Amino acid sequence: MKILHTSDWHIGRNLYGRKRYEEFEAFLNWLSDLIKNENVDVLLVAGDIFDNTTPSNRAQELYYKLLNRVAASECRHIVIIGGNHDSPSFLNAPKEVLSFLNVHVVGAAIENPAHEVLVLKDNDQKEELIVLAVPYLRDRDIRSVEAGESVKDKENKLIAGINSHYKQVCEIAEQKNNELNNKVPVIAMGHLFTAGGKLVEGDGVRDLYIGSLARIRADIFSAIIDYVALGHLHVAQKVAGLDNIRYSGSPVPMGFGEALHTKKVLIIEFLDTDPLKPFVKEVVVPKFRNLAQIKGDLNQIREKLEILKAEESSIWIEIIYNGNEAPGNLRNIIDENIEESRIEVLRIKNDRISAKIIGKQDAESALGVQGLDDMDKFEVFKKCMEVNDIPDNQQKDLMDAFSEVVKGMQEKP
Repeated sequence: MKILHTSDWHIGRNLYGRKRYEEFEAFLNWLSDLIKNENVDVLLVAGDIFDNTTPSNRAQELYYKLLNRVAASECRHIVIIGGNHDSPSFLNAPKEVLSFLNVHVVGAAIENPAHEVLVLKDNDQKEELIVLAVPYLRDRDIRSVEAGESVKDKENKLIAGINSHYKQVCEIAEQKNNELNNKVPVIAMGHLFTAGGKLVEGDGVRDLYIGSLARIRADIFSAIIDYVALGHLHVAQKVAGLDNIRYSGSPVPMGFGEALHTKKVLIIEFLDTDPLKPFVKEVVVPKFRNLAQIKGDLNQIREKLEILKAEESSIWIEIIYNGNEAPGNLRNIIDENIEESRIEVLRIKNDRISAKIIGKQDAESALGVQGLDDMDKFEVFKKCMEVNDIPDNQQKDLMDAFSEVVKGMQEKP
């Protein structure tokens, strides 16, 4: 039996205002072909199917087209869990219809955890796999709120709630497996942040968890689980060095910080010789658009642009200027260097004097940058604290509180 593990598609995500539907469509077409060529039996999608809770018509079209293609293949089951970017109600709305195609959707935590424990059957209606389809667990699903709680108190209660939830579904899965004539493999799914997980600057996940304690230890996953298919972090990685607890990572780079990363999906195979020990194969996802991040002073930037021009390839670029001098108009200088090429510069950031951008229109025009539009919400908040002379010993608590507010906004149904 072969299972394909993927996550964090973020269909509909833009990159500095540029739509990327062609990339998402190319990936999903490649994925459906891979499922067919590899004779995959079960597809697991571990959350963040869409980039926001109100996906566009085009994003929805790509999603349902993929489900239709895979359901028409030899793949017997598709299991989809909601992530923190997904709308639970949107994902769950067609679940009854999709179930006729053996597409199992769990958009949010269910009051009865037993409904998150799926027993999948083969074409002969024989049980072949148990999947713990645990979606992203929102605060309101697993912890009570009390007045006067500190950020640390809330995070500790959140971790305890996640631990308790997985313990419940594992107990249910173990009971169901014991009732079968022959034990079958057990796979757990999740959309969460584990301790030691690798993050990427600019991925959005990193911003929410800087200085946070809300990191789950690998030992919450019971020994009855043969493989854990995780989503949420965009870097494909093992958890605590364990071969059977993994993030598949995002298949399409979400930002320039991921431009050099090798993107993957994972194929898990349970062999007849050892039916409860998974063999994991990493499959590299092709690049569907070239991205590059250039850092340096003006001479270094020019040299790297000349190299890219010589390659004559179509590419989107982010430039981070860290030179000591302030050029008259950085944007115009760079535009002149990429004339008659297929290079598009989507963003220019000046690391040296970005602190001066807020409230200084003259600096904006001189540098050829976009000011507030050039920074993310966390950078803006940090600059606001600096401008208002907030003491260093208070900034961490304020940033933690701000991160919690942003996280809560993302979790709105």
